[in-house]
Amino acid sequence: MAKKTIQRFLPDPNKIRHHKSLKIFGKLLQDANLWHLNRRSARGAFAVGLFFAFIPVPFQMVLAAATAILFRVNLPISATLVWLTNPLTMPPIFYGSYLVGTLVLNQPEQHFAFELNWVWFEQSIETIGPAFLVGSLVCASIASIIGYFGIDILWRRSVVKARAARK
Repeated sequence: MAKKTIQRFLPDPNKIRHHKSLKIFGKLLQDANLWHLNRRSARGAFAVGLFFAFIPVPFQMVLAAATAILFRVNLPISATLVWLTNPLTMPPIFYGSYLVGTLVLNQPEQHFAFELNWVWFEQSIETIGPAFLVGSLVCASIASIIGYFGIDILWRRSVVKARAARK
């Protein structure tokens, strides 16, 4: 059940192999383990994808793909999960990460107004930057751990159900 559910939402492997931003990996994309879906590859891919979804860097998908190749986990899942943070979800997720960072660093929350210019970015990286980066790392780690063990539990549960149904 878990495998069929995950496969239903996965993009076509050929589309991912030929994606323009992933061409830098060349022949590394030919490894069959990157495309195989089993419990080990799914839980690792969820961990990788969720981790990079919370890291505020450009080219999250490329970083997730490189890490998936490094750990030989399912590449489509890893690359797809970074889209958890998209233009609609990014502001609340990253603001939540900032709040977690203020708690971890024991700093007071600073009020700020977002502006899309370089001067604002330079000023805010000094004031809210440390709390935001620490919070992002904490949230990424927690999401990664929850994703890893959550998929493992769901996968095992579906295998137990399938065995019980066969009996």
